[in-house]
Amino acid sequence: MRLGIRLLFAFFLINGIAAFFVLRVFTAEIKPSVREVMEDMMVDTANILAELASDDLAAGRMQADGAFARHVRAYASRPVDAAIWGLAKQSLDFRIYVTDATGHVLFDSERQAEGQDYSQWNDVARTLRGEYGARASRDVQQDDTSGVMYVAAPIRVHGRIAGVLTVAKPTRTVQRFIDRAERKVLRGGVLLLALSALVGVAVTVWTVWHVRRLRDYALSVQGPSGDGSPPAVPQVPGELGDLARAMERMRERLEGRDYIEGYVRALTHELKSPVAAIRGAGELLHDDLPEADRRQFAAQVVEQSERLQRLIDRLLELSKLEQRQHAEAAAPVALRDCAERAIAQARARAHQRRVALELHGEGASGAWEAELVTLAIGNLIDNAIDFSPEGAAVRVELHGSTVAVQDAGPGVPEYALARLGERFFTTARPGGQRSGSGLGLAIVRRVMLLHGGQLRVRNTAGGCRAELLFA
Repeated sequence: MRLGIRLLFAFFLINGIAAFFVLRVFTAEIKPSVREVMEDMMVDTANILAELASDDLAAGRMQADGAFARHVRAYASRPVDAAIWGLAKQSLDFRIYVTDATGHVLFDSERQAEGQDYSQWNDVARTLRGEYGARASRDVQQDDTSGVMYVAAPIRVHGRIAGVLTVAKPTRTVQRFIDRAERKVLRGGVLLLALSALVGVAVTVWTVWHVRRLRDYALSVQGPSGDGSPPAVPQVPGELGDLARAMERMRERLEGRDYIEGYVRALTHELKSPVAAIRGAGELLHDDLPEADRRQFAAQVVEQSERLQRLIDRLLELSKLEQRQHAEAAAPVALRDCAERAIAQARARAHQRRVALELHGEGASGAWEAELVTLAIGNLIDNAIDFSPEGAAVRVELHGSTVAVQDAGPGVPEYALARLGERFFTTARPGGQRSGSGLGLAIVRRVMLLHGGQLRVRNTAGGCRAELLFA
């Protein structure tokens, strides 16, 4: 199971269980809470009415001819049309009855129980004993909606309990408020659950995105990016950021080891040929040879020694460049000045190969490091000289911040263009000559990387064209 699905599943499971119990508690508390409030109001009502009924009870006028009885029956017949927080109320629902000290009903606002003995009902019995009297009963035993709440208060005459007044109210009259409150809680709970789900999805997407960035970074440390630069460390916050930085330190250590191993393998391979040639020539020089052969083998030793020297020099140059993170430019540098110096350095070698060097254009000036720019142009010129036939010309063209070196050689095989600039990667020289070390273009590529520029090589109708695009 993928990480994102696991996180979402865990979040929804925890959130769902929490929402279920919270909503259950809220909805379970609504009904008793409403009834508790209703009972509190009925206690106040019962005590007020008990005070109002005490005079008629003491005078024996509790029946229909008493003032209290007339007012209560008038209350029951009053029209009412009230809107209570959006719910209509069009009936008065209190039932009121009064019992004497023995528990017999003297007055009933609904004329149902007058004369009956209510002394066994909790509301009457407990009140007559001086306790708080209340009860809840169903009019229809099997019908939950037929419940009625009864709250009683003592009627005192001369300081003693002379009777009981009970106020009754059907619970169905407040059920509408309970149902509406439950619906509101459920709607709020569903909305909260939906918002929590959105937050969970957002958190999961955020986490998975950053984890995948770390995964991609971990996979990318197997090799440099397409432009030769190391992969960028993903900018992620918190502990994931600490992990990214730890992976970067690990990458640097691994890169250092790979760098050394790669150099050792490549250097060993490159050194084998000149060392073998020097050794073979040296062994032959121990024999008695004609003077011409002796001069030939001695020249071979010198030639291979020079090759070794060039290889070591370029390795040192590339090694120093790869340890740097950026170029250092103290003042604006003119590309033409750098090109002139590079041509001057290569003129003797070009003359030896009978290749002409031409410089065209002025070029721009910019915040570049003159020594590195000269080094890059010089390496391109050296490569162009190697691949140009005798009598040809190598053109150095300057256009704005671009330096182009055009040779008249056979070009580069299409399959090899993408690999130019890799350390020790070379292509065959024309005429079966020895291939180079493959470090020249690696140096050029590194110089351009330090300047934020680009090396571009392509074949043209008259040879090969290498371009340095400075930023």
